[in-house]
Parts: sequence; C-alpha cells; structure tokens
Amino acid sequence: MKMPVALLLLLALSIAIRIDAEGSGGVCDFKPGLKPRPHSVSILEFGAVGDGKTLNTLAFQNAIFYLKSFTDKGGAQLYVPPGKWLTGSFSLTSHLTLFLEKGAVILGSQDPSHWDLADPLPSYGRGIELPGKRYRSLINGDMLTDVVVTGDNGSIDGQGSVWWDWFESRSLNYSRPHLVEFTSSDHVVVSNLTFLNAPAYNIHPVYCSNVLVQNISISAPGGSPYTIGIVPDSSNNVCIEDSLIKVGYDAISLKSGWDEYGIAYDRPTKDVHIRRVYLQSTSGSSIAFGSEMSGGISNVHVEQVRIHNSYSGIEFRTTKGRGGYIKRIIISDVELKNITMAFGASGDCGSHPDDNFDPNAIPILDQITLQNVTGSKITVAGNFTGLAESPFTSLCLFNVALTIPSTSTSWTCSNVVGYSESVSPEPCPELKSSHSNSSSFCYSILNSYGKSTDL
Repeated sequence: MKMPVALLLLLALSIAIRIDAEGSGGVCDFKPGLKPRPHSVSILEFGAVGDGKTLNTLAFQNAIFYLKSFTDKGGAQLYVPPGKWLTGSFSLTSHLTLFLEKGAVILGSQDPSHWDLADPLPSYGRGIELPGKRYRSLINGDMLTDVVVTGDNGSIDGQGSVWWDWFESRSLNYSRPHLVEFTSSDHVVVSNLTFLNAPAYNIHPVYCSNVLVQNISISAPGGSPYTIGIVPDSSNNVCIEDSLIKVGYDAISLKSGWDEYGIAYDRPTKDVHIRRVYLQSTSGSSIAFGSEMSGGISNVHVEQVRIHNSYSGIEFRTTKGRGGYIKRIIISDVELKNITMAFGASGDCGSHPDDNFDPNAIPILDQITLQNVTGSKITVAGNFTGLAESPFTSLCLFNVALTIPSTSTSWTCSNVVGYSESVSPEPCPELKSSHSNSSSFCYSILNSYGKSTDL
C-alpha cells in the first residue's frame, strides 16, 4: 500500500517509549528513549469517513490488521487526521502507535451492538456491575508489547450519556465498557490526548507492567454515575503525571481484584508513582485505594497533587472478605480546596461479587504516610474506621494544616493506630500515640525521606 508523502513527515511524531526506572528515585523519574516508527498509514486509506455519522469500526480493524505485518519490522503508526471518527470497539497490536492529530475525535458508538463482549476479568470473576460478561473497551489490547496511544491533543469521546441512562435505569445486560483498556501488556503509553464522557472508566491497565500515562485531560459531567479517570489494576511500574482529571466518581483509583477471585489471581498493584496532577471528583474520591484490592496494593508514591471541589480527597477502602493489603503508601505535597472529607479509611466499604467470599479473609492496611498537606474549605478533616479484627496500623501524619468550620467534627477514629506531628486541627487520640510501633515506623519514614519522599 502506497503511503502519502505527507505521512512521511509524521514519522518523527510516532514514537515508542521504553520505561526504565532502574537507578531512579521513583517510577516516573526515567528518561524515555524515543524510537521512530518506520511505517505509517492514515485511517483514510482504509475507507474511513470522518463525518461523525459513518461507522468506521471495520476501517480501524482492517488498518490494524495490515499494520500487524510490521510488528517485526520496527512497528508502525496509524494516523487519525482531523475529523469525527465514529466507531465501535477495536483492538490494537504490538509495536503500534495510534496517533490522533489535533482536531481528530474518535467517537464511541451509542449502539451497544457495535461493542464486542468480553469474558470477565479472572481477578473479578464477573462484570463489575453485573454478573457474566462485560462490554469490551472502545480501544483495547491483550498481551501486547510496546503500544502507544497518543496525539497532538486529539480526543477520544465515549458519548457516555446513553450508557449512564441505561445504567441508572438498570436496563443493561452487561457491565459498561471503558474507553481504553490494556490487559496483560508491557510497555504501554497513553499521552497527549483528551478523554471525554467515558461510559465507565477512561484508562484501565490491568495485569500490565511499565505503564506511562502522561499529559492527558479527562472529563465527565459531575452527575455521570461511577465514571472513573485512571484505574491501575493488578499492574506494576505505573507512572501517572502532568494530567487534569474531572469526573463523576474517582479521579484515580488503584485496584487489584475482588474477594476470592482477586485472592486466587494474586497479582498486586505495586510500584506506582503519581505526580503533578489536578483532580476533581464529584461523588467519589480524587485518589482512591480499593475497594477491590484483594491482590494487594503497595509501594505507591503520590506527590504534587492539587485536589479541588471534590467529595473526598484521599480515601482507602476495604471490607471483610477482601483479604489483601494496602501498605507502604506515601502521599506528600497535597493542596486541598473545597473538599467535604479530606481523608478517609474505611474497613466497611464495598460489596461482594457473590456469596462465595471468605468472611475470614481480613484485609490489612498498614504504613500509610500523609505529609505536607494544606487544605481550605474542608468540612471534615478525616474519618478513619478500621476493623476490630485487623486495626489499621502505622497511619502517619506530618505537617498537615486544614481549615474547617469550628462547628464541624474534625476527626473520627476507631480501630486505628498511628502517629501525628504538626497536624491541625488536633487529630484524634488514636493518631497521637508516642509509644507504639507506629511512631517508630513514622519517624523512620520521616528521617529517611524528609519532605521529598521517594519509594
């Protein structure tokens, strides 16, 4: 197939990024190597029409099938020019860059028959919202290596309003789809794009390694039900940076499987670095851990975060039957403004996929550090409610200053053990212990990392 001369000029923009965190202070502190794709084609060459009305699923599928022949020849780029490109779900291939030019909009079809069905994820055992299968994500890939979804601020619009209505009226037969999902893939990049109106999640890497999400904007209306921005799920070496996320529920939510299915699959989310992000979540938490966390979540570093106009700022969620753990989490340099609840940790949050969960699978929450936090227009400073069978331990708060109304209850604590220093308003007694293992751990964290914390 002959390639237009103009597309040759785009090869420099088509890149494969290798993530190498060796020797760095955090997952995001790497210098990516840039590799130009030696082959590039336009979606126009496969009969696509960018009028916002013509269905282009077959054009995307045919283009990617053609580009698959270049996987062992340095890879290839699929170029999407300005226009509105209506499509159902389609799958990518390894060593591929999907590039959306400025003014290019990939539109998700509002006809459910244009979305493929997929089996449940093994760490969940069923669809998140309904038993059985789920709708496959608009753009997806399984067992891929070196795949890039990027552009010059092109857009991916899920046109999710119909899905939100169907969800709220309980008229769906399967769980809602996401915009971008990669499963069991390595070296994944999503960058320089705008995501709009996702039916459910926007970006969902699950069972993935070496994931970079960089310089993106995500937006969904405040009333959109359970729309979530980025969901690292049973994945490791994940970097999220320099992004703006405003959604209906959680802005960033870390997960790792659901009850007995997540315990059996046994793949944690670990080694995650989140920095320089602006977040807003209308009804959820701007940064959430869980509640599906049965494979475990650990070694997460969050820094330089601005959270405004949200129900909850940072929240840890779990419940009996989950098993798993949330531990070694360090969150620093956070600005909160107009937040109902600044911090939360709940041991009684979330439902179960079925009746086969083990009620004796008790989760662990340990070694959580919150430091260098300022907050204004805060209604409740924090609500930490652990489990009697497994109290939350080593909750460390340093240099936290929140402005709340004098009539509000600032902190609520039960079944938690922690330490605090330079915290205003005065925390609950459970967070002021000076003779516990928590205080020793908290001091070691402070002395080891100081104000600039690296995992």
